[in-house]
Amino acid sequence: MTLIAQKIRITGLVQGVGFRPFVYRIAVFNAITGWVANDNLGVIVHAEGRPTNLEAFIVDIKTQLPAAAHLRSVEITSAEFQNFTSFDIRKSDSYNDEVTEVSPDIAVCEDCLADMERQPHRLGYAFTNCTHCGPRFTIIKALPYDRFQTTMEPFALCETCDKEYKDVLNRRFHAQPVACNTCGPQYHIAGLEIGFEAIPVFISKLIDEGKIIALKGLGGYHLVCDATNEEAVKRLRHNKNREGKPMAVMMASMSKVEQHFEVNAIERKALESWQRPIVLLQNRTALAPSVSNRMNTTGIVFPYMPLHHQLFKHLKTPAIVLTSGNVSDEPVIIEDEQALQNLSSIADVIVTYNRKIHNRADDSVAMEAAGVMRIMRRSRGFAPSPITMNLPVEGIFAAGAELVNSFAIGKGTNAILSQHIGDLKNTETLAFYEEAYEHFSALFRFNARWVACDLHPDYLSTRFAQKMNLPLIGVQHHHAHIAACMAEHGLDEKVIGIALDGTGLGNDGTIWGGEFFVCDLMDFERKLYFDPVPLPGGDKATEEPWRTAVSYLYLYFGPDFPFHEQAFLKEIPPEKLNLLLQAIQLGINCPLSSGAGRLFDAVAALTGLCIHATFHAEAPMLLESAIETGCKSKYLFEIEDKRIVFMKLFYLIMKDLKNQVPVSVISAKFHNTILTIILKVVKRLSQDSGLKKVVLSGGSFQNCYLLSNSIIMLQEQGFEVFAHENVPTNDGGIALGQMAIAAKRIQKE
Repeated sequence: MTLIAQKIRITGLVQGVGFRPFVYRIAVFNAITGWVANDNLGVIVHAEGRPTNLEAFIVDIKTQLPAAAHLRSVEITSAEFQNFTSFDIRKSDSYNDEVTEVSPDIAVCEDCLADMERQPHRLGYAFTNCTHCGPRFTIIKALPYDRFQTTMEPFALCETCDKEYKDVLNRRFHAQPVACNTCGPQYHIAGLEIGFEAIPVFISKLIDEGKIIALKGLGGYHLVCDATNEEAVKRLRHNKNREGKPMAVMMASMSKVEQHFEVNAIERKALESWQRPIVLLQNRTALAPSVSNRMNTTGIVFPYMPLHHQLFKHLKTPAIVLTSGNVSDEPVIIEDEQALQNLSSIADVIVTYNRKIHNRADDSVAMEAAGVMRIMRRSRGFAPSPITMNLPVEGIFAAGAELVNSFAIGKGTNAILSQHIGDLKNTETLAFYEEAYEHFSALFRFNARWVACDLHPDYLSTRFAQKMNLPLIGVQHHHAHIAACMAEHGLDEKVIGIALDGTGLGNDGTIWGGEFFVCDLMDFERKLYFDPVPLPGGDKATEEPWRTAVSYLYLYFGPDFPFHEQAFLKEIPPEKLNLLLQAIQLGINCPLSSGAGRLFDAVAALTGLCIHATFHAEAPMLLESAIETGCKSKYLFEIEDKRIVFMKLFYLIMKDLKNQVPVSVISAKFHNTILTIILKVVKRLSQDSGLKKVVLSGGSFQNCYLLSNSIIMLQEQGFEVFAHENVPTNDGGIALGQMAIAAKRIQKE
């Protein structure tokens, strides 16, 4: 009988997901001896046995993974035969600056929910978890992933949990957050003496009575109320100073969701996945009107913490608002003291627990488009899983953009994206950005050698990058958008790139955002672009879309156009409108913009859908929500040299408004016009260049109608189309593109 030994090096998401006990079980099943251990690189296995048994063992490793595990590579080499008589799990090793993946947080599993009903020491225990579920990224402080390097360190295991933790055949073997009613964290309600077992009943009763709850979650506090109670939702909006932005809703079962929303198989799979993102669904019947605020979609999330499940056992309402626990545009709160200070004026009751959150993480958001689930906000459940690159990125820090920021650090050929940071427009969010960078640098043993950043000198991310005093690589905003999508799909060649976005500094000093490129990772050519329009008041135009509408009308029809007679301007004081027209005429504080987002703003304002925006991108979102999906008509446009000119489009929209054509039809015709532009320009660029690969990126492609129809339309014409899936198409994906471009330029030096 021939026995051999092999060393098996496994990389990927293989720590904190029950991988070592999984390897142990299949080793015993296949009569393999040796050992398995974690180290900074991933998992290392020394395996001894018959060649056929070893072959079966490796097949099982690849095909019978734990639910949350993901293999990046399995490398097998010969090893010295040592004649082991058993198979063991060894202690973790830490010996260099290379690191394995860190598991995102995982929704509580069905087995743990059952344990809360049957295990005496976990009856009703709201922090029940095992190797297959529970907190990961939000509690980890350092690698390797061991309990003493998490925020579970203060909670010494009781005798029962310790026995489970050390039993290799137990589901909680080396589950670092393992705990029970005796030894683990506990919920409590600020200012009240209520036993943990009574808290779910108490909170549920308050929610059903219309109260607002501040509830500590996995990656930060949430604000919760009854999503069917209009008065409660309106009070939450008022207290939080969240005037218009849609709110996410948690529901407990698919049957309840289907009563109110359209759900397809792809959306269903995402809702039930271990990542538990918020999934945007089409409304069927309304909850409280103020939940979605005129939008035709609602973000739905399923319970992912044990307490969520406990609440729905007692709640009468089928749905609760679950929105981030913060004030206005500040980061989600994670510190208990800050929650007591800042959320007491918003919520009636504050529910906290005595375990620290080390890494802040908002809920992730996803939508289905063209048959694929696409991440729009990448945080809990996804961060910090890396994106594998085709280029070495070691030592590259990509600072990201200003809006919906995330940054990226390079390790080997992995781009590790941070969780969603938010808009870098206040000191609180900047502090979170700096804190997250420090955490990532320590956790992943990252030493920056190069810095990639946006060209805009006033972005706080750019200023942060400049202060690092390292070689700086400036990257044009929309080139980074296209490169991010290319990197996600492993492209390193010339492509036709379409970047439809709101704002980004162009190479000519103007604001870009409606861009058609021929580009690769090294550089780009700006082939065509939306006709630039002055933005009176600069950034003020994003808050007041009527300004951009007036500017387009002035651009195409001149100063004699009857502005004061337009219905959409009836609420604007005449003197304010006159000052705006003077500013446009004299070019005072009127930067030029080719941004697609501003074009959408203008049409939304003209139709009366959004004169003043209460949150970023409200106008385009309302315009999309208004689409009459059965309408196939479109408006006209012209291409003059490199400019896509919209004079005919605006003339025909004004004509439709005069003829009282429904806004839903106008919105459909406008969107169909943009689709026609995309197809015409792509055909033209393909004919000139011979390219057949088209890359779509930018915040305007969060528009599901625009994205889905662009992909389908271009594919039908024989083009190979690439759009974002695992990285946001908005500015949350910019850092990945910055990193890809920087890596390519460094390689060419």
